[in-house]
Amino acid sequence: MSEIRNKIVELQNNMNSNILGQEDLVNKLLITLLADGNILVEGAPGLAKTKAIKTLASMIKADYNRIQFTPDLLPSDVTGSEIYVTSTGKFEFRKGPVFANLVLADEINRAPAKVQSALLEAMAERQVSVGGKRYDLPKLFMVMATQNPIEHEGTYNLPEAQLDRFLMHVKVEHPNAEVEKKILRLVRGEISGKNNKLSSEVSIEDILAAREEAFAVHMSEKIEEYLVQLIMATRNPEKYNNALKGYVAYGASPRATLALDRCSRVNAWLRGKDFVSPEDVHAVVYDVLRHRIILSFEAQAEGMTSDNVIASLLKVVPLP
Repeated sequence: MSEIRNKIVELQNNMNSNILGQEDLVNKLLITLLADGNILVEGAPGLAKTKAIKTLASMIKADYNRIQFTPDLLPSDVTGSEIYVTSTGKFEFRKGPVFANLVLADEINRAPAKVQSALLEAMAERQVSVGGKRYDLPKLFMVMATQNPIEHEGTYNLPEAQLDRFLMHVKVEHPNAEVEKKILRLVRGEISGKNNKLSSEVSIEDILAAREEAFAVHMSEKIEEYLVQLIMATRNPEKYNNALKGYVAYGASPRATLALDRCSRVNAWLRGKDFVSPEDVHAVVYDVLRHRIILSFEAQAEGMTSDNVIASLLKVVPLP
């Protein structure tokens, strides 16, 4: 067990002690960060989505910016723009809030597609183009976008092309009664100043080093084949289960294959393993694929969800 992994596990434990009842969200945040991706989090208000990324940013001493998406937001409000400086008589580029290590795109579906697409280049290429010039984003960069599933008025569905840019789509649920009590006491302590502030010895350099270690985790040819067959099954599900015929309009893209590979490796590394097993694939497969499977109208009319399709395929695609 490496020293770097010990630091990351300690970071995860510290976050879980400060963000109660959201162990899965914390785990998927770390997987996304270590896999060099972006994450879409869907959940009702008050479920510690913002607190999770703010806590992560503070504990690794990373630059953090929050962008509140609204219908009147402009693309330049995200990326930045060129400003004319009278003292020099020249245009200078003023960086927008996307220039940070961790960026929270809060309620991303409240802004129109033109603004949502302002994040596309940043998420995919790790750069921003303004005025014919390209500006590189930090080496450690992650966007966490949030969606509120209970409000639909004044919202804009994310285009499929942008959804595919997210490494994971995580759904956050309400905590149970016991955890709710613990949250109540934790917040009381924070208000009174009794709770100790969490500290961490993890740096940005440690995260980058952990990423290299995780990507070096071994994946056998049999697991590779299993992973690819899962992706193939999303494109032609009727070949594996005739009951799913006509339910999937579009299956997962090759980007999903790469995402499943990276996330499986990181999950295995976090569990202290030096190889990927089917359990590691299963641990991340729903979050990697649920936003990449587009259901037909027939499937939606019957109340099917992409999670239902994934569950069905996991039962019929042969294990290695």
